[in-house]
Amino acid sequence: MVGDGHRAAGTSLRAAQDEAGVPPGIWKGRGLAAVGLTAGDVVTERQAELLLGEGRHPDADRMERELLEQGESPPRARRATVLGRPIEHNRSPETDKAKERIPWLGMHLVFRPPPTAQTPWALGDYETRLVLELCQDIARDKTLASMEDAVAQIRWKGGGKHRAGVRDGLIVAVFRHYESRAAESKPLLHDHALVSICARRPDEKGTWGNLSADSTLAHIVAADTLYTLYFMEEVSARLGWAWEPREVTPGRRPVMDIAGIDRRLIGWQSTRRQQIEDALPVLMAKYEERQGHAPGERASYTLACQAADQTRPPKRTELLSLTELRERWRTSAIRAYGADVVDRLAERARAAAAAVWARVRAVVDIAPAAVDVVAVVYVMRGAFKRHHLLAEARRYLSYVLRGQPHQAGLDEQIVQAVVDDYTRPASRRMMTADLRALYPRDIEDQAVLRPLTRKRTAPPYERARLAADALAARVHAVRRAERLGSRARPGAVAVPAASSSRPRPFRTGRKDGRLLKQETGIDTVEQTRRTFEAATRLAAKLQDGKRERAVTHGPRPQPAPAMAPPPHTQQPGTQHTPGRTPGGVA
Repeated sequence: MVGDGHRAAGTSLRAAQDEAGVPPGIWKGRGLAAVGLTAGDVVTERQAELLLGEGRHPDADRMERELLEQGESPPRARRATVLGRPIEHNRSPETDKAKERIPWLGMHLVFRPPPTAQTPWALGDYETRLVLELCQDIARDKTLASMEDAVAQIRWKGGGKHRAGVRDGLIVAVFRHYESRAAESKPLLHDHALVSICARRPDEKGTWGNLSADSTLAHIVAADTLYTLYFMEEVSARLGWAWEPREVTPGRRPVMDIAGIDRRLIGWQSTRRQQIEDALPVLMAKYEERQGHAPGERASYTLACQAADQTRPPKRTELLSLTELRERWRTSAIRAYGADVVDRLAERARAAAAAVWARVRAVVDIAPAAVDVVAVVYVMRGAFKRHHLLAEARRYLSYVLRGQPHQAGLDEQIVQAVVDDYTRPASRRMMTADLRALYPRDIEDQAVLRPLTRKRTAPPYERARLAADALAARVHAVRRAERLGSRARPGAVAVPAASSSRPRPFRTGRKDGRLLKQETGIDTVEQTRRTFEAATRLAAKLQDGKRERAVTHGPRPQPAPAMAPPPHTQQPGTQHTPGRTPGGVA
């Protein structure tokens, strides 16, 4: 609430926030109406203590005072202000065999824009800074609204084993920070969102309960990809910038960067990453010495978190406003790379965006997208759930669209196509890829495709991209073959079907762009009749030539008729599973 700093005793929250150079927190979420708050209200210190520290109503002091004046006993007056089960229940001898449990009252989410968005926010002009902060607000609020609708669940009935959607929504306190933990202050626009665990059940009384932790935290990665997708779209729509992938670590997932931003400025503002990378080899060497093998993907992530904790310096003690910080950052960047690099940030981003839009066709095809998503998730995880597919579908959209807006629900359509066509149950709660649908037995490249998922020497994501690209190429090859097979044969005469729509204007003569008047009358009918008679004479002439050749050279030998399959048997290669094409693509 005070910029991760410490405030002296007796200093008010607002004064401490001014000294730390951070704005006051604000309330967000559709659940605010149930506790008498409005979105955008400032988070006071007492409200945070009551809701996020004790699990009580934000206006509990007034409510408790009124109940005491009405003659209510102090314990009952306090209990009336508790939202759900009081935290004292966790210390009761009747629960958890008299072991004291730490009460859990909220979740801490962080919304941080991509690195290349930090650079123009810190070094650009005042208008660019405000637009990027607006993009951050919109993307964050849309992501929280999506979590309220599709993710947030509350424990209900059966000792909390059953889950149901919340009645109103979430109650969130948002605090904005401007700096990173680097030794020298570096720009890092990010929001801390403290989500209260208290929510109302969807019953008639609207009783209060606790959110399901596992249901919410399981969708964090999917929410992260959705936030990034929204932020990219807002930046492209408001500033005209495009996005492109950048590989940070070989063999790992690329990150989406604003096209045209000088890569040197990314390194200038991402000094914390360099500090972590310098400390990480020491931790990895100790891990190999202790375990006898190199760390895997999950162990590498844990070691990176340890390196971040070990290298985290304290916050600065100087009292600087955001305006003073931006002047300091600009001076530092100009001293390092020159004024031309800093002053032409927006100009170069717009020029690079024009080049990106010229070569990238921002069109999403459901069938190749579904194949790409299931291939990557299967290679990376083996068994997976729906939210894993949803996260990868949103990554796919961000890569293909490069900041262009996506149709609402398009990510769900891709996931549904994957579930319907390319998955099978792996356990009671998990599913996996249906290899018979991905690698049909009636194709010749099966021997080439399968080893792609088993190239153990390559990183998991590199193997996933190999498999996804090979399957996508096969989808396009099948479609190309279908298009070629549907073309008219040479010598055939195609007669257009009669149209019931209104006649459209047509062009004649040179293609000079002149729109001629529609001809309707005897001349048009006569010209159409002559064209049809000429086509009929050509077809009759071809048939006469075939008969003359047959009389001169004799009839051609005809192949023996194929044996018809017995009744109630299936002929191989001619019939397929309903709903699937011969290549396994729905």
